[in-house]
Amino acid sequence: MTDIDQAKQAVRERVWRRLIDGGGAPADSYGKIPGFYGSEATAEQLATLDEWSRATTVKANPDWAQLPVRVRALKDGKLLYMAVPRMASLEPFYLLDPKDLGLPPEEAAEKKGAAQVARRLAPESMESIDVVVCGSVAVNRSGARIGKGAGYSDLEVALLIEAGLVTDQTVIVAPVHALQVVDDDIPETEHDFSVDYIVTPDEVIPCGNRRRPSGLVWSDLTAEKIAAIPALAARAGRG
Repeated sequence: MTDIDQAKQAVRERVWRRLIDGGGAPADSYGKIPGFYGSEATAEQLATLDEWSRATTVKANPDWAQLPVRVRALKDGKLLYMAVPRMASLEPFYLLDPKDLGLPPEEAAEKKGAAQVARRLAPESMESIDVVVCGSVAVNRSGARIGKGAGYSDLEVALLIEAGLVTDQTVIVAPVHALQVVDDDIPETEHDFSVDYIVTPDEVIPCGNRRRPSGLVWSDLTAEKIAAIPALAARAGRG
C-alpha cells in the first residue's frame, strides 16, 4: 500500500467510526459506502439545484445510500444510468428510462430491480450525462473525495470521460451525511476526480477546486483489475 493509499485509508477509518458512533449510519456501514440516515433529504436538497432541474440524464452509483436520488431522478423524468455492480459486464451501465420502467421507480432504482428490467449499455450507446451522482465515504469542502477503496467510481467516470459523455458541462455531486464532510486534506492522484457539490440532508456545499482525469490511467491499473472488469479487458485487448 502506497503512502497515499495509507492516508486515504486512515481518513476512511476515522469517518466510518465517527459516522457510526455519532448515530449517522447503521453499525454495519463500516467498510462500505455508508447507507446514512437522512439520505431521502439529500435527494430533496439536490433537487433544489438549477443544474438538477436542467438535467435530462443522470448517472448514479448503485449503492443503497443513493437510492433516494436515483428514485428522484426517475420521478423527475430523467434518463438514469446506473453502474452495474462491480462493473461486472461488458456493458457496465444500466439504462432506466422513466417512460418505460416496468416497475415502480422505487423498485426499478434498486440493484435487484434494475437487474430485472434495465437494458445494459456500453458507453458507446449512451447519451451525454448532465449530472453524476457518486457514492463517497468522505469528502472535503474543496471537493476531494474518497470511496471505499475499490476504485469503481473513478473507473466509471474515466470511461465516460473517454467516451465524451462526461464533459466540462457535467456536474458531479456527492450526497453524504454531514459527518462524512471532513476538514482533512484528502490526497488525490491522477485518476481521482473531485465533486462540484456536496449534498447533505441539511445543505448544499459548492466546491471550487474542480479536478477531472483525462480518461483511464492505465498505469494505475493492475493486470488483475483489468482482467476482472470486462469493459477494461476489451479496451486493453484493442490497444
